[in-house]
Amino acid sequence: MSKNIVISIDAMGGDHGPSIVVPGVAKAVSMLPDVRFLLHGDEARLNAELAKAPAARAVSEVRHTDKCIAMDEKPAQAMRRGKGSSLWNAVESLRNGEAQACVSAGNTGALMAISKLILRMGADLERPAIVASWPTMKGITAVLDVGANVESDAEQLVEFAIMGAAFHHAVHGSTRPTVGLLNVGSEDQKGHEEVREAHAILKATQLDFDYRGFVEGTDIAYGTVDVVVTDGFTGNVALKTAEGLARFFSSEIKSTLTSGPLAMLGALIASGALKKMRARLDPGRVNGGPLLGLNGIVVKSHGGADANGFASAIRVATDLARSDFTAEIDRNLKRLTASATPSGVKEGATPAGVERDGVSE
Repeated sequence: MSKNIVISIDAMGGDHGPSIVVPGVAKAVSMLPDVRFLLHGDEARLNAELAKAPAARAVSEVRHTDKCIAMDEKPAQAMRRGKGSSLWNAVESLRNGEAQACVSAGNTGALMAISKLILRMGADLERPAIVASWPTMKGITAVLDVGANVESDAEQLVEFAIMGAAFHHAVHGSTRPTVGLLNVGSEDQKGHEEVREAHAILKATQLDFDYRGFVEGTDIAYGTVDVVVTDGFTGNVALKTAEGLARFFSSEIKSTLTSGPLAMLGALIASGALKKMRARLDPGRVNGGPLLGLNGIVVKSHGGADANGFASAIRVATDLARSDFTAEIDRNLKRLTASATPSGVKEGATPAGVERDGVSE
């Protein structure tokens, strides 16, 4: 495994396991010819799938384990009983230096808990955050946190802003990302205390991104800013609401366009445009939510992702592995620590916070 980038894969995770993971690796190979893979899971099942995908077989090494973590297993149970599982071994390959990034479609809470246990948090970071890439009118907006923490205080929201900006720069190519704090209004007095305090810190500190202040829920779809920062409870609700609306609109469009002969004729005439719209809204195109803040790159794929979606998660992991986003985060954290909050408390202090192991998919 001597090539530049090695991606460690939890090949048993997700709703479909190897039957999606291996085809996903095969699709990734065509986009990422210099990447190799460590596949952790049942050797017999993986070899059966790899036999159908010679391109993937040529760049993959199978690490056998017959142990896997169920999608509904509690994070605490996964931490106690997960050692030696495909998910555990995939993450451990990062700590051992065998791989530069890890991808799993497995249990979100278990992945978060095990990754924190094995890799630990990066220096001066209080909480991890899951970031989602959100298709908008202007491109892609990164939204975080979308499920790692139920509540976040002001310092943690500021850290999320720093991590989200570095992610958007590394994966989506923004030169100087624009960042906004999600709130119920744009006025300075709106929102709860934590959001207002984070707003004050971001306004007062010179960081390597363009802070634009408060944004509202509608601004996410508009693409008003490159990065939208919120707590995991709000972010997860927003994400699931958007996914539900996308399915609703897709169902309504399909129902309308098949409602009669004239509608079907119109659909045939507009088929090219409809295909473009479907591709634009395909969640698999932007699948892959990194667990930011860890001492290592761990990317969560949607549990129900298809092969294209899993390949997208691999691309995200590879882009992060090739970037200097960790150094960018460190630079901004140092600037943050050197600045004083409006209350006079040094930023970078470790306040009390409420954390949940992860919001399940």
